[in-house]
Amino acid sequence: MTIAILDYGTGNLRSVARAIEHVGGSAVVTADPAEALEAAGIVVPGVGHFGACMANLREGGLDVVVKDHAASGRPLFGVCVGMQVLFEGSEEAPDVPGLGLLEGTSRRLPEGVKVPHMGWNTVAWRAEHPYTRDVAAETRFYFVHSYAPDEGPSTLGVSEHGRPFAAAAALGNVFATQFHPEKSGAAGLGIYAAFVKAVAG
Repeated sequence: MTIAILDYGTGNLRSVARAIEHVGGSAVVTADPAEALEAAGIVVPGVGHFGACMANLREGGLDVVVKDHAASGRPLFGVCVGMQVLFEGSEEAPDVPGLGLLEGTSRRLPEGVKVPHMGWNTVAWRAEHPYTRDVAAETRFYFVHSYAPDEGPSTLGVSEHGRPFAAAAALGNVFATQFHPEKSGAAGLGIYAAFVKAVAG
């Protein structure tokens, strides 16, 4: 039950893989579409510019992998910009379409607050989900971002930095967080553990 961590030129790959392995998953960091398509679960990490991330995904053929994996019903997990690329687009690169697995777009956080939003923040959970069922109400998670999806139909949890934004989203087998679970201590590892359990079936 291998979990593929997609390598498309973004950072954070090894820390995500280590977190998955720490909670009992079998992780492989890969840029090979064929290898990723065979995985039982996929994590789409992401650090940097939305447009560059989408260009790298498409150049490596990993955009198709993500869509095909999602369509197969197998668990898919997006993190940070890896969450944003699952949506329809972002103000950061207005002419670059996202993967469109989730409805909505990402917008820049307001100028009146420190950007990037870097550090710990709470998440108000709007709905239940197997991955977040054991997360306590006032738990803080670690964020590093300047853009974030608006609240929408798939919003699972909301945080606020200058304005409310979707901190977590879910639709069917697709799950994503704007925060970094691998940097969020026991609570973040708990979310990864629930993902690993879903991958194992």
